Amino acid sequence: MNFNPENMKNLLSLITASLAGILFLASCGGEKKENQGQPGPQAYKVLQVEQRPTSLYNDFPASIQGEQNIEIRPKVDGFIKKIFVDEGQAVKKGQLLFTIDAPQYEQDVRNAAAAVSSAEAAVNTAQLQVNKTIPLVKKEIISNFELESAQNSLKSYTAALAQSRATLANAKTNLGYTRIVSPVNGVVGALPYKLGSLVSSTTTEPLTTISNIGKVYAYFSINEKTQLTFLREAQGKTFAEKLKNLPEVSLILSDGSEYEPKGIIETVSGQVDTQTGSFNVRATFQNPQGLLRSGNSASVRIPSRTTSALLIPQSATYEIQGKLFAYVVGDSSAVKSVELKVQATPSGQAYVVQSGLKAKDIIVIEGITGLAEGTKIKPVFVNADSLKTLK
Repeated sequence: MNFNPENMKNLLSLITASLAGILFLASCGGEKKENQGQPGPQAYKVLQVEQRPTSLYNDFPASIQGEQNIEIRPKVDGFIKKIFVDEGQAVKKGQLLFTIDAPQYEQDVRNAAAAVSSAEAAVNTAQLQVNKTIPLVKKEIISNFELESAQNSLKSYTAALAQSRATLANAKTNLGYTRIVSPVNGVVGALPYKLGSLVSSTTTEPLTTISNIGKVYAYFSINEKTQLTFLREAQGKTFAEKLKNLPEVSLILSDGSEYEPKGIIETVSGQVDTQTGSFNVRATFQNPQGLLRSGNSASVRIPSRTTSALLIPQSATYEIQGKLFAYVVGDSSAVKSVELKVQATPSGQAYVVQSGLKAKDIIVIEGITGLAEGTKIKPVFVNADSLKTLK
């Protein structure tokens, strides 16, 4: 084999190039592995908090009372003879509820009727005497004194007749009290007395209560601050005008459902209760189906409109031990947890922030469960108008 210097030179060049390529690839591979071990910040959607118009509401515990709650009490003494209704039954005005067994009142009517008949007979006799005396006086057979005496007797018997008739009317009235009827349309309450019970006008507990629930009143209380806010926002110059222009209110029943139809606030007490610092308020609701009954508990929901609410999605918050928090993006895109005080909006998808945030703060609105205090992120800004939860 012949040694050729030129071939040796080419071989050395090839080996050198190969080694350089291998070293370059190794260097690139190491750099790639190093980069994979330290990934960059993860992207998160964020929102810049700003003041927006929204509708709010305030709920106030309320008690329900019928338009009328009438206690039914006996006016005469006696035993309950018959009960014609049952508890919870709807009744009409004039419908018979109870009868009371009181024979003495029937006897009083019979006695009074007999006295009236006797008095009528006496009047008739006295009238005959007057009629008989008049012609005799005219013929001067008897003196005028006899006529005046007869006329006075007639007046006396006539007065006695009027008194007897009054006694009869009173006896009939008392007898009528043994039939107790409903004074209004309504619903029968509890029936504490059973057949045969002895009752009287002095009985402590009523026979029952009739509640007129064609419309009902919801009574609740508001503090001075709330009262001033409502009246300032309402249109009108006088208190009566402002009260009339307050928005319709809703009634939230004990099962959380909203009652239809809506109601109106009719009265606000004229002075604050010095013990509670609150005003008593009455809202009226129509009750055509009788769903609401006296004694029900509910909440009155009063709507309000604000143009400067710090509105955030509920998905941007998390809860720990009953407290609500959100992540604010700070310097160097690191997140910081802040505690919030909020009020829910009617949609149930957003909060109005009362404290903890201010306008222009940037908060994380998605994926917050994977974050921790101080985590650096890559903010991806979202326009508030594109979020359905804020509408």
